Amino acid sequence: MRATQTFKHLAEHDQPFWHPMAHPAEMRAHPSKIFVSAEGVEITDIHGHTVLDAVGGLWNVNLGYSCEPVKKAIADQLQQLPYYSSFRGTTTAPVVELGQVLQEWFAPDGLSRSFFTSGGSDSVETCLRLARQYHKVRGDRDRYKFIGLKKGYHGTHFGGASVNGNANFRRNYEPLLPGTYHIPAPWAYRNPFDTSDPETVARLCARLLEEEIQFQGPDTVAAFIMEPVLGAGGVIVPHASFMPQVREICDRYGVLLIADEVITAFGRTGAWTGSRLWGVKPDLISTAKAISNAYFPMGAVMISDKVVEAFENSKDGFGAIGHGYTYSGHPVGCAAALATLAETRRLNIVDNAAARGAELQAGLQALQQQYERVGDARGIGLMGCLELVADRASKQPTDKGTMEKVAETAYQNGVIVRTSGNNLIISPPLIITAQDVKRILTALDAGLAAAG
Repeated sequence: MRATQTFKHLAEHDQPFWHPMAHPAEMRAHPSKIFVSAEGVEITDIHGHTVLDAVGGLWNVNLGYSCEPVKKAIADQLQQLPYYSSFRGTTTAPVVELGQVLQEWFAPDGLSRSFFTSGGSDSVETCLRLARQYHKVRGDRDRYKFIGLKKGYHGTHFGGASVNGNANFRRNYEPLLPGTYHIPAPWAYRNPFDTSDPETVARLCARLLEEEIQFQGPDTVAAFIMEPVLGAGGVIVPHASFMPQVREICDRYGVLLIADEVITAFGRTGAWTGSRLWGVKPDLISTAKAISNAYFPMGAVMISDKVVEAFENSKDGFGAIGHGYTYSGHPVGCAAALATLAETRRLNIVDNAAARGAELQAGLQALQQQYERVGDARGIGLMGCLELVADRASKQPTDKGTMEKVAETAYQNGVIVRTSGNNLIISPPLIITAQDVKRILTALDAGLAAAG
């Protein structure tokens, strides 16, 4: 790694690119932090300032930044076979091996086939397309509609943006995919039901799902899509009864259940999948992020036996998959995923995520008790959120300046956190220690104190 000072010229020049999820004018007025190295759970910026990464890259560096088995697997695969296509008639050894590993990994979820993608948005798009196609294969060719949750996040492709439940990711690109509808999220802190009881909220949201299916016409609805724990929408943890109710309703009306597990798969919640946390078997699961520890753009869709049977028994053109990506099953990505999953198992990080997550959640609750501006503290496993408000009674969100003050003070105190609206989101690597959790909470404490 080059010495930090050799990068300093980068800060003195214009940044000739646009950031994802940001206003270009704002980024030009306020240049971004530039990181140049990383080790373990820490990252170092261009000025030599090292901080604990409580963002985990972007929910995806579960094993930290110095996972040698994954780096070695990538290097070895580049030497042996850097690329070949997995389109019809050809594939590579890592693709076959990863398919076998994922089949075993997701067997408790009732999923037996995989379809490889380049990332989370690709995986969601694949789920939506396969859901529509599944019904065509079975002869239900009017089933094209999707229902999602308000506050849900499902990536940036037109299909994913259409089922997204946050206007920030929709408004500038409308009109979007026709036939997409939304119901309220099972969110105890903010909901239209005038109740803060999580179980009641779950029951009412499930009822609205059934009513929406009935209103649209059950024979027109292809799938319901949800995150088992809503991530980018503010770490919204449904009551344990919600997803099982959804599963029962979907079964009753022949609607597929898509679980978007781009964030929650592979241990972040303290369970190997978010769906398994709630005891539910989805029809399709979208994954990405932690599957390769973020070291290579990679994703996979996992497919249930029910869907597999429909496709593999099809005798006409409706069963042919006219979908895929140039880098579907990229051998280097598959090699990275194989090494990542092996190391994830070896370290049993799901148990560490549960233990450290309990410490993190307790600490966030303590900060809520200490600071009036923390309206809500929520999360599960190593997914955490502090929602900041200007007034607890009205739940009016705090201003942007306060959010920036808290985050920047935390950064100066050795921890980077993510702001999203009036939410401070915490999603550190799953290998963090109890001492790392204390560092995160101490930095958040400093940030909240500085904001007054």
